[in-house]
Amino acid sequence: MSLLLSSAGCAASSTTANIASCLLPSSSVHSHLRHASVCLLKKGSHSLSYSRAPFLLPHCTQAMGDLSSLAFETQLSSGNKQVLISLSNKQDLDFLVNGLHDLGYAIISTGGTAAAIEKIGVPVKKVEELTQFPEMLDGRVKTLHPAIHGGILARRDQDHHMEALRSHGIGTFDVVVVNLYPFYEKVSSVDGIAFEDGIENIDIGGPTLIRASAKNHKDVLTVVDSKDYPALLEFLKGKQENQLFRRELAWKAFQHVASYDSAVSEWLWKQTAGGDKFPPSLTIPLSLKSSLRYGENPHQKAVFYADKSLSVVNSGGIATALQHHGKEMSYNNYLDADAAWNCVSEFKNPTCVVVKHTNPCGVASRDDILEAYRLAVKGDPVSAFGGIVAFNTEVDEALAREIREYRSPTDGETRMFYEIVIAPRYSGKGLEILRGKSKNLRILEAKKSEKGMMSLKQVSGGWLVQDSDDLVPVDINFNVVSKKIPTEEELSDAEFAWLCVKHVKSNAIVIAKNNCMLGMGSGQPNRLESLRIAFRKAGDAAKGGALASDAFFPFAWKDAVEEACEKGIGLIAEPGGSIRDQDAMDCCDKYGVSLLFSNVRHFRH
Repeated sequence: MSLLLSSAGCAASSTTANIASCLLPSSSVHSHLRHASVCLLKKGSHSLSYSRAPFLLPHCTQAMGDLSSLAFETQLSSGNKQVLISLSNKQDLDFLVNGLHDLGYAIISTGGTAAAIEKIGVPVKKVEELTQFPEMLDGRVKTLHPAIHGGILARRDQDHHMEALRSHGIGTFDVVVVNLYPFYEKVSSVDGIAFEDGIENIDIGGPTLIRASAKNHKDVLTVVDSKDYPALLEFLKGKQENQLFRRELAWKAFQHVASYDSAVSEWLWKQTAGGDKFPPSLTIPLSLKSSLRYGENPHQKAVFYADKSLSVVNSGGIATALQHHGKEMSYNNYLDADAAWNCVSEFKNPTCVVVKHTNPCGVASRDDILEAYRLAVKGDPVSAFGGIVAFNTEVDEALAREIREYRSPTDGETRMFYEIVIAPRYSGKGLEILRGKSKNLRILEAKKSEKGMMSLKQVSGGWLVQDSDDLVPVDINFNVVSKKIPTEEELSDAEFAWLCVKHVKSNAIVIAKNNCMLGMGSGQPNRLESLRIAFRKAGDAAKGGALASDAFFPFAWKDAVEEACEKGIGLIAEPGGSIRDQDAMDCCDKYGVSLLFSNVRHFRH
């Protein structure tokens, strides 16, 4: 039995005849039955028609009330339960509707979903048959009707709610299964979408159904994810009530709508903001990607969420990386892998980057990626052991074999151990060889990180949001402010060192030569100490090399600049901007060292 007497048309049913018999004199029943039936709700009509028999209007109104009560009472007495289904994504629909049908549920559905259910061979009633009102406005209005939402929102334990349904002949829904127009997929597609098409893909009826049923989850189950279909059917088979299960589905429903609305909001802001990246309020949809063993330390619980914002769709990075092999990723693994991948992605030439605790401890660029790998490890072999190795080229058989067999430069015997290897792609043989290095080695395949992303960092009670530091040497005008003019080779070394230093924690110093990082100092409270660490690691190889600093030198004489000059550095690159810039220039001129100002700072905290 459906919720409402529907599809009556002009043909009188036996119920119509019985009611008409009660309302009209017996002698008039047969002669006026045709007119009385016109008064009932017609298929596709919302209103009463009485133009053909106006004298019957009072009788027809009473007939409608009696019919409504009869429909309602029939549903209650029969114990017939109903489910409303409206889906854009019809994955596993056959499993769902067959299961519901076997459990005795009457299925009500909207146009496309109803057609799909009919093809499956399960009985289904269309929404417009229930509401006696057709879809209108090109499908914008389908389920926005009291006959639908009354049956969803009515509280079963409230007598006046049930009486209201009874008086209007509205039956109750026990389950609502809905997913939404694919707005996210449409507006984030590679080809893009016209503004008008984007607007038409904003779902209205779907979120309304979800919110209504989730609000009344005590009486109505809400399902928005096909993965929950098996659990739903198992729950419906059971005899015991479980409010916790209902609440979990309700939470998921509201979260689903919230994520959907955040995508709409983000998209609309981009259409109207005139290039402003930072709206007055910001909602970021996050989806649980994995549970982690622990956080930075074993006593800290942790999980990993993937950002589902439109701004990061197809942006690459570690969150979307494919893991081919190895142990599950840890909290620290994600941080280190992200640092390594962001660094290596900025180099155009074949490059290897080795990272430890988010700092690049070895970087080298060469036409021969095997040579680049060896040089990157040699830059700081002690730190490289147990680190993360990233490449911006394919890992083929030869490179994989080198990674697997390479011995530590410190003793020539110890085979190098790594937590993670990251690359944009792997050959079949290369992947096979790497898998044989260790069962725990995590092998990640990642897409290059794109520019233009936002960077977020949490502070107590809030978030700091900024543009990511995407500048590379080609974006920067290095100004020669010394008497000594650098050679092309020295300028190349300066750009390489500059690209490295922006990925090192402040205060940061990098010494490089021949597209290879020789030493770096990071994270020190004063720049002089970072400089000394970098020189200690670089050793004699630092002579004639290029030194890059992430920020200006506050002092020159008897400080970092002069100390670097005395150790034989060939070129210094820094942002400039100190009140003692002239001291730095004079010092470099005294020692015959080239000095470049970039006017760009690269603090990293």
